[in-house]
Amino acid sequence: MNASPDPSSTPRRVLLVTGLAGAGKSTALAVLEDLGWETIDNFPVRLLNRLVAMPDEARGPLAIGFDSRTRGFVPADIIALVKELAAREDIALTFVFMDCSGGELERRYNETRRRHPMAAGRPVMEGIAAERELLEPLRRWAEIMIDTSAMTSNDLQTQVRQLFAPASSDSAITLTLSSFGFARGMPPLADLVFDMRFLDNPHWDPQLRDLTGQDAAVGAHIERDPAFAEAFTRIRDLLLMLLPRYQAQGKPYVHVAFGCTGGRHRSVYTAERMAEGLRAAGFSPTVRHRNLGSRVADEIERDRR
Repeated sequence: MNASPDPSSTPRRVLLVTGLAGAGKSTALAVLEDLGWETIDNFPVRLLNRLVAMPDEARGPLAIGFDSRTRGFVPADIIALVKELAAREDIALTFVFMDCSGGELERRYNETRRRHPMAAGRPVMEGIAAERELLEPLRRWAEIMIDTSAMTSNDLQTQVRQLFAPASSDSAITLTLSSFGFARGMPPLADLVFDMRFLDNPHWDPQLRDLTGQDAAVGAHIERDPAFAEAFTRIRDLLLMLLPRYQAQGKPYVHVAFGCTGGRHRSVYTAERMAEGLRAAGFSPTVRHRNLGSRVADEIERDRR
């Protein structure tokens, strides 16, 4: 009888990240952590074998950062260790080198006013040159080189996600649609705000005043407004264009708010309808109504729009 396959026999992904100081190692590790990797920065290289050998029930992907500032940093020893680890069947090892032009690194150090770790009282460019010479063997050995010379921080984050997002990673954004009343203040953390006060206000129909945008009669009233259908379609299409872009840029949360005067009719109905439209497109929005339970008040609804 054949034994059941052991899940722990699957090679563990291990990523070694090194490179020039200021080239983006910390940014790359932060993105990897967001993607579900276990990350450790400035880990003593000589202890790497011991770290990888430690029992880990989850056996999730592991990213380890080190550079010239790391204790025990000797390129020849690191290469020998990488060769040893790469030969192990229980590890899928990848070695990444973060590179950047000297001029761009000098600009970054001048902007942040940080000291280069190998300058030691010398000009920044001399420290960069000394570090580049020290790291050259690792640069040649690396399987993946990421040159950040012409990259913004956002560009680097996008590339790291494209290269190293685990196959099981859920990169879907967390989408919230909300309604609110302008008379009771703007939502402070909304990414996109749409003002629905151009629609006819159901508040001024005595039969609808005590109802909300969740009631069919209010919805029918709003739907009869000649401006609603076109405006709704344009806003929905705009969101369908923007949301994948936000997702591609790694934005984890998006809050879209719809406002009207009191936050009980037009904004509520629009948020509910928009949630239906976005669900049909494959998104999973959460809907929240900030002022749905607020009291009906003619004074705050004095704007008849």
